[in-house]
Amino acid sequence: MRPLVVLLTVAVFLGSVVGAGAGVMVFVADTGPSLDAPGTGHAGSAAPTDFTKLYDQTADSVVKIQTGSPATGSQGSGFLYDGSYVVTNEHVVGETEGVTVQFSDGVWRSGTVVGTDVYTDLAVIQVESVPAGTSPLPVADRLPREGQFVAAIGSPFGLQGSITHGIVSGVNRSMDVEGGFSIPDTVQTDAPVNPGNSGGPLVSMDGEVVGVNRAKSGDNVGFAISAHVVDRIVPELIRDGEADHSYVGIRSIPVTPSIADANDMERATGIAVVDVLENGPADGHLRAGSVSSEEPLSGADVIVRIDDTPVRTHEDLSRYLLLHTAPGETVTFTVVRDGARMPVDVELGERPPA
Repeated sequence: MRPLVVLLTVAVFLGSVVGAGAGVMVFVADTGPSLDAPGTGHAGSAAPTDFTKLYDQTADSVVKIQTGSPATGSQGSGFLYDGSYVVTNEHVVGETEGVTVQFSDGVWRSGTVVGTDVYTDLAVIQVESVPAGTSPLPVADRLPREGQFVAAIGSPFGLQGSITHGIVSGVNRSMDVEGGFSIPDTVQTDAPVNPGNSGGPLVSMDGEVVGVNRAKSGDNVGFAISAHVVDRIVPELIRDGEADHSYVGIRSIPVTPSIADANDMERATGIAVVDVLENGPADGHLRAGSVSSEEPLSGADVIVRIDDTPVRTHEDLSRYLLLHTAPGETVTFTVVRDGARMPVDVELGERPPA
């Protein structure tokens, strides 16, 4: 085993996700409710008494990824997911089909990119061989919880086998990325995030992957793509090479008290539709509001529920669309229209190419 290195929104067309940037992954083990109960899990509740043990448990399954030549290419991190498959970020591999992957034994192995998804910034690489005794990292089936300890393992600045630690600062975040999109259901952490950590695992004190490190945003704020999203997208990338995403075709804003008053609502909750894409899935079903000098937004459908799931924020709707729906399925929105609640059925479309 190597010595331990310690480095110690928005209005969007819902259903659009894409990403870029360098990030770090933090992983937390959960002993609480399932992924379908956001914010109620209890992942990684144990105190961080032995990071050396955690490193020994996980580091052999974490890899350094090189695209192109060392002089002109780029580097990132990844982790062994299943068999000979390695999970990383889409922005780490880009449009490259062939990469080289280095495990902790120091040997470089050839890898082939078998699937990418720009909307969740996930990619899968198949390597030619895996070192004997190296096991895939388990992916958590429950949400981490704010304040729980996590560790990010990867190759920041090309320094393979590095570990940083911190806590989960928040869950179910939407991460804005280049291109005007956002990735839903990300984990926020204060574990240090640096270039080269992208694609590596964020792990709990139990050694489970709770996220895939992606990017840093200011001091002490890093984001990782959650284990929920990994479970939803990665098997599809292995099977089909790509992932399908549901698409509604609306733009919306959070409901403020003034918007609630203008739309005869008793309290400010939900998201108000401000634009409906012409010929999109919601065209003719959901109604956009109008703005005047007297009222900030009136006549808008305010979405307060999708199927049986409450919608209080953009994150709630984006998360549900990503994790629980597929193109071609029909969902039922509960909207407040002219002060009255009513159901509106919409057949979801397929998100257009990024």
